[in-house]
Amino acid sequence: MNHTRPFRLETCARPNILSLQPYRCARDDYKDDGTNILLDANENAHGPSLDGEASNLDGAELDRLRLNRYPDPHQTELKHQLCKLRNLHTHTTKDLGPEHLFVGVGSDEVIDALLRCFCTPGRDKILTCPPTYGMYAVSAQVNDVEIVKVPLDPAQGFQLQTEAITAALSSDPSIKLVYVTSPGNPTANLLSKLDIQKLLEHPTWNGVLVLDEAYIDFAPDGASLAEWVTEWPNLVVMQTLSKAFGLAGIRLGAAFASPEVTRLLNNLKAPYNISSPTSALAIVALQPNNVAVMRANRAKIMEQRQRLLHELPKISRIGRFLGGTDSNFLLVEILDKPRAHGGRPSNESAMALYEGLAETRGVVVRFRGKEMNCEGCLRVTVGTSKEVDRLLTETRSILEGEKGIGSRIVNGDGRTKEEEEVKEQNANGVIA
Repeated sequence: MNHTRPFRLETCARPNILSLQPYRCARDDYKDDGTNILLDANENAHGPSLDGEASNLDGAELDRLRLNRYPDPHQTELKHQLCKLRNLHTHTTKDLGPEHLFVGVGSDEVIDALLRCFCTPGRDKILTCPPTYGMYAVSAQVNDVEIVKVPLDPAQGFQLQTEAITAALSSDPSIKLVYVTSPGNPTANLLSKLDIQKLLEHPTWNGVLVLDEAYIDFAPDGASLAEWVTEWPNLVVMQTLSKAFGLAGIRLGAAFASPEVTRLLNNLKAPYNISSPTSALAIVALQPNNVAVMRANRAKIMEQRQRLLHELPKISRIGRFLGGTDSNFLLVEILDKPRAHGGRPSNESAMALYEGLAETRGVVVRFRGKEMNCEGCLRVTVGTSKEVDRLLTETRSILEGEKGIGSRIVNGDGRTKEEEEVKEQNANGVIA
């Protein structure tokens, strides 16, 4: 593909970032190959202050991690492994290489780095498509960047409204970034590849489309557009090991992009942003045997996802599933009365179930009823078989039991409308 588009990095990125000279790390000149005597970075040559035996830690593993030394600032081996995972040649014949990658402390560092790279505080804007991941707005506010919102289309399964987005980009050149999520959060649906392409082909917009693929490994194989960054210089694809790989605790996110964009992101990052334990665990997780473990666990999640799709509607106050089924969670409506009696989605009912599950049954889900076009919705993560058993049992007990939501909604629980509104806003404000 040969795309001649209006995107020009030299006029899209902030001038101070374009001219930024990155911090030069100690290991840029001389590598830590295990044989050099390293007296250049003021590290502690005696090693980490950890008594492996007394702390029940593996001394050999600690030695291998070389925790007294600064980690690799470039993470070349980790980037090679990420590229191997995504070089499927589904959408292009070109190959991803380490030069196409920026790695950060979770996707949140990537979100923030892109804002700092492309958006001048107090002047430039981003565009988001609610309902969507809340950190785009938080990071924008931190960086003093205004947000333009074009909602997803609920009538079309929460797909992009490409005509409205295109019109917004045509009328406002200060919009530098468009953040979209596929599969969506909280909507769990893949976005149309054709719609993504339409935005990338905008005839006048000089900006970057950021595609957040945090949940992509729960979608059908080949759905990721990461390798498409070799074709589109105005595309950035974000991913993470927090979801399908089950490594939320190591905090590793990645951005696939053109080498020119990743150079800017790598220039502005902190020198050693990825720790040695994080890097080592991620590299191990990306080996073929452990990718197979991820896929086996994914199959278990998909099985329980199908079970929830089948069993939850048997409970009388459960409404529709909104969005899609391309992730490890479902977005489901909670009704004010049984479906057979004309029940409608209700935030009060959803809050009652949300609180009842968490406060009296030890099952925690997420209230999303204040998100745009998500009235009465809970977002439910797909757990293990036993966790799904418990969820179904406790949900049925609360919604259909004599002392459940029915009596609370009819008789009231003592909260005023104002107090209920505050409760809903607080519950909905949790970001994840």
